[in-house]
Formats: sequence, C-alpha cells, structure tokens
Amino acid sequence: MDTNISGDSSPTRPKWRKVAYGGMQPGFDDNHTDETFLEDMVMNANVVKRNILKVMQDSVSISQYLCIVSLVVLVWTYTLRSTLNENSLLLLDISLLGSGFLILLLTEEMLSLNLLLHYVLNVSFFTTGLYVLAPIYQTLTRSISSDSIWAVTVSLLLLHLFLHDYSGSTIRAPGALKNPNLTSCISLNASIVASVFIASRLPSRLHVFAIMLFSLQVFLFAPLVTYCIKKYSFRLHLLFSFGLMAVTLAFVYSLHCLLFVLLVGMLVFVNVVCPYWLIRIQEYKFEINGPWDEAKLCFDITD
Repeated sequence: MDTNISGDSSPTRPKWRKVAYGGMQPGFDDNHTDETFLEDMVMNANVVKRNILKVMQDSVSISQYLCIVSLVVLVWTYTLRSTLNENSLLLLDISLLGSGFLILLLTEEMLSLNLLLHYVLNVSFFTTGLYVLAPIYQTLTRSISSDSIWAVTVSLLLLHLFLHDYSGSTIRAPGALKNPNLTSCISLNASIVASVFIASRLPSRLHVFAIMLFSLQVFLFAPLVTYCIKKYSFRLHLLFSFGLMAVTLAFVYSLHCLLFVLLVGMLVFVNVVCPYWLIRIQEYKFEINGPWDEAKLCFDITD
C-alpha cells in the first residue's frame, strides 16, 4: 500500500515560463504572470529631451513663412489700391526671379549648367502660358461679389498656412518635389486659387499677369530658396529670417497699426509661447515599454 511520507497530497506544480506559441500551460491561466514579468519594464525609453533654445530656433522657419505670406498680402493690397502699377510689379517679378536664381547658384552644390538651363526653359514656358491665360483669369470671377472674393481668399490663405510643410521634408532638389503628400498639395492649390481670385479683381491684363507671376513665384519657389539657405548655413538662415521679420513688420506698421500688433503677437506666440508650452508638456509625457509590447524582429543578414 503506497503512502505519502510528507503528508502533502497535492501534486508538484510546474514552474511557469513564458510561451510565445503553443497555447496554455497546464496548471496556469492564460493571463497568468509571475513576479519576473515586470523586470523588463522600461519607462520613457524613447522620450526625446528637448532644449527650449533649439525649439525656438526651429520655430523660426514658421515665423519666416508667415512673414513671406504677409508680404504677399501687402503686395496684393497695394496693387488693389493702385499704389503699385504694372511696371512696378513687373520690376518686382524680375528682381525676385533673378535673386532666386542667384541664391540657388550660391547655395546649391549639385546645381549644374545643364540643370540651370533646364530651369530657365521651364520658367520661360511657365511665364508664356501665364501671359496667355491672363485674360481668362481677369474675367473668371466677374459674376461673384467682392465680399465673397475677400472671404474666400482669407479662408484659402489660412488653409494654406495651416497645411504648409514648414519642415521642407518634401523638397529633394532645386525645383523638385519628393513624394508630396496630400496636405502639401492642398496647401499649394489653396494659395494658387487665392492668387487667381485676387488677380480677377484687377483692371488690366498686364496687371493680372504681373500679380499672378509674383504670387506663383513666392508660393512655388520661396520654400525652395529658404530651404537652400537653411541647408547651406543655419546662421545665414537665422539672419535672413530676422531681417525678413523686420522688413515685414515695418511695411505692416506703415499699412495699419492694428495689423502690426496682431503680427507681432503672432510672431511672439510662435517663437516664444509655443516652444515654452512644448517644453512644459514634456514633463507630463510618460511612456512604458515592456514584454507586453509587440515583438520587433531583427534580421542578421550575413554574406
């Protein structure tokens, strides 16, 4: 007759082990964990520690483009008020085009002569087509009231600013785009439509051509030029940005004091308040990683 010497009639329980596949282990629930389960827990492993000065420097790109769009709106306003005539606008267009190509020549290392001639040819075709289509743009919104035009134009500009790619991640080379996403395309199209609406309120064909050429030069090529400056020298990028802010604020102040105050408040909000908020909310970021996360497969490829 078999007897239990120790007096313990319960069978020995097997040790729990983590099993990736193979179902449940006998004697344990499917959601069982032991005291070693949390040994591999890691907190805030991927949280990036940001410096407020670095964040403020990065936010300069946003303020820079805000000033560029503000200058475009100033040119539109002076043109609609007949302060800028056709000859002044055409001179401004030529100056911007020449300075843009000069900046590309000085900052872009991979820009060859053949590539530059290719761009000149494309700009020539673009300018010719724009001149041919100027009469259509002039009469495009004749049946729409001016109040509706101003409201839609402001809405399109706000949409353009909200969806614009401020990081320059879609720019690959001078004049080329790398896999533009949906938001970048919507932003660009919104700026072009807004330019067409403004041009449709001008009295002459040459006026329409000059303002459309100016607007498309800024919205299409200004991000490329500023990206090349930033890539070439970050100090030059900061110097150019602060100079652009000073010029924009001076012109806005000459136009209206309330607009000047609004623009200053917006620049302070973008360059000071937003970076401060970002640094402060980092204190509340809490990330936990452990054995419950999805496994990351690593392949060791050897010859």
